[in-house]
Amino acid sequence: MTRTLGVCYYPEHWPESQWAVDAAQMKATGLTWVRIGEFAWSLMEPTPGTYDWDWLDRAVETLGNAGLKVVMGTPTATPPRWLVDSMPDMLPVDAQGRTRGFGSRRHYDFSHMGYRDACRRIATAMGERYGRNPHVAAWQIDNEYDCHDTTLSYSGAAKQGFQDWLAQKYQSTDALNRAWGNIFWSMQYDTFDQIELPNLTVTEPNPAHVLDFRRYSSDQVAAFNRVQVDALRPLTDTPLIHNYMGRTLTFDHFKVGADLDIASWDSYPIGFLSDRIEGTTKEKQTYLRQGHPDNQAFHHDLYRAVGNGRLWVMEQQPGPVNWAPYNPAPLPGMARLWAWEAFAHGAEAVCYFRWRQAPFAQEQMHAGLLRPDSEPAPALGEAAQVAAEIAAMPDLDHATGSAALIFDYESAWAWDTQPQGADFDMFRLAFAAYRALRRAGLSVDILPPHTGDLSAYKLVLAPGLMTISDNLRAALATYEGIALIGPRSDLKTRDMAIPVPMGPSLPDTDVTVTLTESLPPSDKIKLQGGGRFRHWFEHLDGTAPVHLSTKSGQPAIMGGDHLRYLAGWPDDATFDGIIGGLCDAAGIATLRLPDGLRVRDTATTRFFFNYGPKPVTWKDTIIPAAGVHWEAL
Repeated sequence: MTRTLGVCYYPEHWPESQWAVDAAQMKATGLTWVRIGEFAWSLMEPTPGTYDWDWLDRAVETLGNAGLKVVMGTPTATPPRWLVDSMPDMLPVDAQGRTRGFGSRRHYDFSHMGYRDACRRIATAMGERYGRNPHVAAWQIDNEYDCHDTTLSYSGAAKQGFQDWLAQKYQSTDALNRAWGNIFWSMQYDTFDQIELPNLTVTEPNPAHVLDFRRYSSDQVAAFNRVQVDALRPLTDTPLIHNYMGRTLTFDHFKVGADLDIASWDSYPIGFLSDRIEGTTKEKQTYLRQGHPDNQAFHHDLYRAVGNGRLWVMEQQPGPVNWAPYNPAPLPGMARLWAWEAFAHGAEAVCYFRWRQAPFAQEQMHAGLLRPDSEPAPALGEAAQVAAEIAAMPDLDHATGSAALIFDYESAWAWDTQPQGADFDMFRLAFAAYRALRRAGLSVDILPPHTGDLSAYKLVLAPGLMTISDNLRAALATYEGIALIGPRSDLKTRDMAIPVPMGPSLPDTDVTVTLTESLPPSDKIKLQGGGRFRHWFEHLDGTAPVHLSTKSGQPAIMGGDHLRYLAGWPDDATFDGIIGGLCDAAGIATLRLPDGLRVRDTATTRFFFNYGPKPVTWKDTIIPAAGVHWEAL
């Protein structure tokens, strides 16, 4: 598969006389793609129903004539002021009941039918204008769903939509009352229009109510996206893409991705380390200018699954960002490393954000490939180096990983709704499992919760799944490798209740979780032979063999040769030992990698990425800090 580079560009920000100069320099740098348009609605349609395409026609022509391929963005993340004035109830409302107003971006409610109609209209108009343009080779729909916490809205539109959604799902309030357990605290409803949104209650609302609202809200993101997909499909044969974000779990990306051709995401390793990834003070300092060594890889693997095998990075950090609590500059070489890591994980394109640093407005402190004065920023040379290396390297075909991790967005909503422990978080649990696989030197694939075939993998991990889908349960019943399920897996019904008989209900595996404990940071469960659980521990019963016990003699891992249940959340060293033992049993070779060194295999090439702040030696090769090394398999 051919790999390419690109950049995000805003021609409306610069004098038109600059466009051709920029385009020529992009091409000379080795860039292929240029993304435009995603924030320019007020210029495309300055007044209702009056379009001005001339400037955009010229921009597309200028970029295309330079040999660049255009990714055209629909501008629906930034509705213009006149549109908001025409229907002010399209604005989102936060959980405290406050309207979130005009003056930045993403100021819309996914549930608002009038705004969906407006989005359909602008997408159709753009598709009619550019859908067959030879220079427009892909489309991005909207921009960064849920950025600034905008999936959940507590507006009038959301309330009405949620009531209708519930009526369709349950058909009667009697059925809803039974499913939600509304006999508790006299919460029964007589009509669907009595049901409020689950905010501003005296204490916590019914968790089943909250979980259904999370499902509804996720469905609205998918429905909103589908409006523009349906508008553009008849008008273009080029791929339709959305750029997801890192550690964003508020909607089901698999459902949104089912309507698209490619999944992309916006990769900001240093910003995420400061803003979205937990870690010790030492870890944060060690990777301050590189980002966490597993965060980018996790999202590459996740979004490759969301895209059904097709992945881009639509925005790649080139320098300091503007939005994290602290914004250090990357180590020299990181802009190159991050690009090659994405390619090793299957990305077809990596697009740097942005071409030139803006000297005005909210993102003026966000670095680009050029400085505001058009002089090269440090990452420009690294992008050119990657482009030259791509040209000299044979195509990279994706290879199936040696292990798989199952990830479920709905489980994230469930445990966010009822965490039972202040530090229980689905992403953290899944990420801990993924990191342990990576520290063992394994290439990992992430699978959706409805996956029905595990036969390609010798080892599968499924942490924190609220319920096990019928497809997955059937796959586990015939699976011949080793699957480690849990903790906190298959312990609830779809209605967020404890099942009777109690779970997990694993095929041919007699294991029952009889009691759960959440552990404060001051407490640990010690294991025989060393190691410990933190955050979470479950008491197990059953006749299945015990593979690991606590120091007090309670089962810690139970199951047979193929299906095993993990009763707690291991710390990193313990997880490493568990994964090492499972790999030995499954016949998977592991690597003893130096700290900060990570591996990813393609069909023909093994890549090494040194996230550490110092050079490391692998066999006879010295890999510098922020360095990339590859060798033939």
